[in-house]
Amino acid sequence: MNDSRGRLFLGVDIGGTKVAAGLVNDRGEILQQVRKPMVANTTAEAGLEAVAGAVDAIMTAIGGDPVCGIGICAPGPLDPRTGVVLNPPNVPCWRNFPLAARLTQRYSVPVKVDNDANAAALAETVWGSARGFRYVFYATIGTGIGSGIVFDGSIYHGNTGSAGEGGHQTIDYRGPVCACGKRGCIEILAAGPAIGARARAKLVSDPLRHSAMLDLANGDIAVVTSEIVGQAFAAGDAVAREVLSETADLLTAWLGNMIDLLDPDVLVVGGGVANMLKPFYAKIKEDLPEWCVNPNVAAIPLVIAHYGADAGIAGGAALCAIDNS
Repeated sequence: MNDSRGRLFLGVDIGGTKVAAGLVNDRGEILQQVRKPMVANTTAEAGLEAVAGAVDAIMTAIGGDPVCGIGICAPGPLDPRTGVVLNPPNVPCWRNFPLAARLTQRYSVPVKVDNDANAAALAETVWGSARGFRYVFYATIGTGIGSGIVFDGSIYHGNTGSAGEGGHQTIDYRGPVCACGKRGCIEILAAGPAIGARARAKLVSDPLRHSAMLDLANGDIAVVTSEIVGQAFAAGDAVAREVLSETADLLTAWLGNMIDLLDPDVLVVGGGVANMLKPFYAKIKEDLPEWCVNPNVAAIPLVIAHYGADAGIAGGAALCAIDNS
């Protein structure tokens, strides 16, 4: 092994349409990576072969250098203790599929499996923006909202492995029905699709008010998305600012609940929507004391995640790095 690179781990991020695999050293540096199509709608074996194709590409690229483990960010629900993928809606080919066992058998190295937010939270704790903190709450805000909890360097899984579903905490019990079946989850209120819907509603309710969002959508309100909201906001659009400000207010109430429940010593946020909301973080911090009973809320940092689109690769590697440290 090339000692200058340290111990090596392979992180794999599985989605409904792609598999990303990367070689990560024990300093959390992603040395190389590949992306392959995921085969999610046929057989379990075809899905496994798609994952193996990405792993094999990295293994071939590094030649004889051994890896200390393979960490997988897989779609849930799953059992992180056994490495069994239960019934993920995004990967319907796997039902009660022993992913960790099958990959261990194939590659003869330890394999760990967890969901993406848990693993990303661990990567941020070990190598990223939460390094040096003991009680970490991590949220990824994009097309959905996921979260992970790390206490003293270990992911908090709860009794059955299902803990950490912060995105499905209700903040409005009369709110819209979320995809999970509950009403008023923060995900249905503040994730990317909700931002687009809020913008479209504003444009419909006040058709005489000009907005750059309409220009970007070529006059078609129906195609306004969160990405368009972000572009319009960056151009100084007042309606887009209102949409994002209201989203930040919802997230403030939610983060206040998480603080009162967990008493973390750091809040880490990542994801595309989180990046869009950066200009509102100072206001979120300023308003959090109104939504918390925790007397130390002002001392809790709110920081941007270190790993962006590669959070799944880093997270998978971190699952192995902790076990191998």
